[in-house]
Amino acid sequence: MSNSKVKITSVEKLSDNWYQLDKVNFEYQLKTGKWQSQSRECYDRGDGAAILLYNLAKKTVILTKQFRMPTYLNENLDGMMIEVCAGLLDADDALTCIKKEAEEETGFKINNPTKLFEIYSTPGAVTEKIHYFIAEYSDEMKVNEGGGLEEETEEIEVLELDFKQTLNMISTGEICDAKSIILLQYAQINIFNEI
Repeated sequence: MSNSKVKITSVEKLSDNWYQLDKVNFEYQLKTGKWQSQSRECYDRGDGAAILLYNLAKKTVILTKQFRMPTYLNENLDGMMIEVCAGLLDADDALTCIKKEAEEETGFKINNPTKLFEIYSTPGAVTEKIHYFIAEYSDEMKVNEGGGLEEETEEIEVLELDFKQTLNMISTGEICDAKSIILLQYAQINIFNEI
């Protein structure tokens, strides 16, 4: 932390039940030079990684479908979300994490994912930065049924979808997850740009 226009005055831990929620009080120097007192709640759940698995020959992608409580609380009637494979880094680096998550969630053993970029998803409230990857898959790379880990209370449906269909699903709102839309639009521009 090296911004000379920011002085953190106090940090109050509000919760660390699952991850950590802090209230951060700070002084921020405005363009006028005046210092202004501000306060923000910051949720720290660690960083994550996400991957789009694609098959250029079949013109398909692998997505997942699972229940997401926060969306259920905010007008998602059944709470189900269609998403790219993703997970928290925990103690792993981003590459190790995403290879492990791909196998656990989708059943595909991916050897050489390509890292695209890192993005803060909700910078106004959440510290999380997501590392974005893509990888080509083939049927031969399927080593198990996927579906996530029972001990992590995951119940994940694996979907192999026509790429064009996924673009329509964004338009209809069936796919409304930011990380998934980012990777699908990346694929539209850089991978499937001829279809």
